[in-house]
This record gives sequence, C-alpha cells and structure tokens, in this order.
Amino acid sequence: MSRISPFLAGLLFGLGLCLSGMTDPQKVLGFLDLAGAWDPSLALVMVGAIAVAFVVFRVASGRAASLSGHPFQLPASKAIDARLFSGSALFGIGWGLVGLCPGPAIVNLGYLDGRAALFVLAMAAGMALRAAVTAPAPARSVEAALEDG
Repeated sequence: MSRISPFLAGLLFGLGLCLSGMTDPQKVLGFLDLAGAWDPSLALVMVGAIAVAFVVFRVASGRAASLSGHPFQLPASKAIDARLFSGSALFGIGWGLVGLCPGPAIVNLGYLDGRAALFVLAMAAGMALRAAVTAPAPARSVEAALEDG
C-alpha cells in the first residue's frame, strides 16, 4: 500500500488535469485574461478542487498517518512573510506568462511537448538555484571555530 496509494493519487491528479483542460496553456491563459476574452471554465475546476480538498483535509485531520503509513506533515506556521509572498508572486508570474504550473507541465511531458520540457528544465534550474542560495552553511568543527577566534 505504501507505493500504490501515492501512484493512484498521482494518476488521479494527472487525469483530472487532463480532463479539466488545465494542461492546455491556452485555456489557462484564457482564464487569466480578465480584461480580454476571459474563459471562466477553470474557475469551476478550482471550486471543485477546493471542495474535494476541504472534505479530504477534514477526513485526514482525524487520522495520524496517510494511507501509505507516513505521518502527516502539515505546516505549523501561518505567517505571511516575504518568502511566502515572493514565492507566490514568482509562481503567479510564471503561470501567467506560460500558462503552465508544475503539475500540468509534468503531465505535458507525457505528450512529448517541447515547451513543457523547457519549462520543467527551467523550473528544475530555479529549484537548484534556490537550494544553492539558501543552503545552510556547512557545520564547523569546534577546533575550526576556535582557530578563527
């Protein structure tokens, strides 16, 4: 069960993205074009996803572990800080420019979409850059700290 439930969840998520049109960048860009030819159909997809997530989170809150046996790790902080704001802004800007976010981009790799492959490579490079910039300093030995004074 520890490998089956994540696979089934990912498969269901990918199928939902395909059926809802979230993998079509033009449909997403049409949804984001509030001043032009706005396509409200993805709003229904989002409302449906919120409803499902609401029910699932309520059911999961009564459990100690997931179906795969892993403990739930929900964020403890509810603070809206600069990191959250800037990350959300970057996500939104990227979504608005390209019409893709990580889930649909990975699904589109299955369609052998070159634009999605470029997006995923850029996303991976951005993640690596962030990890390099925010990586904690390597631990120093007590001797090295004493030598530095």
